[in-house]
Amino acid sequence: MDINLKYFASVREALGRSSETVAVPPEVSTVGALRAFLVARGAPWSEALAEGRSLRMACNQVMCGAETPLSANCEVAFFPPVTGG
Repeated sequence: MDINLKYFASVREALGRSSETVAVPPEVSTVGALRAFLVARGAPWSEALAEGRSLRMACNQVMCGAETPLSANCEVAFFPPVTGG
């Protein structure tokens, strides 16, 4: 299944790209499993998307948690928390 990825702010800077499309195996069925799959790619994904790192996620432009299911050609975005002033 193909998943469209978007990276924002410091995540985009760490990865050196703002988007990509990846083919994931059938066992990658949630946003959390996708994050783990990307981390397993090694550097720079392992640092930018590390489990202990505070990140926000969205699926099809709706904020979501790790348990959110994926569907073919969905869009998943990763970005740092935003603070206001």
